[in-house]
Amino acid sequence: MDNTFSLFKGQVVRSKKGRDEGKVFVITEIIDKDYLYLVDGKLRKLDRPKKKKVKHLYIYKDIIDLDNKDLNDSYIRKKLLPYS
Repeated sequence: MDNTFSLFKGQVVRSKKGRDEGKVFVITEIIDKDYLYLVDGKLRKLDRPKKKKVKHLYIYKDIIDLDNKDLNDSYIRKKLLPYS
């Protein structure tokens, strides 16, 4: 199953494997077809994103605007609140 067609920077995802299972993140960077960098604004902040495999994620259709001039960890936490 190839999920790369629906991956965008700012897209909301939820972890389905690992110690962060069930946590909601935002994609900050797409490394390649298998790996992404994710942040949640709490444990994984913008300056320390988590590298995660695409196959370990549920992918939501929702996209958060990361080109915002006020982009910080608090903004990301506020946008992810409805998902948790």
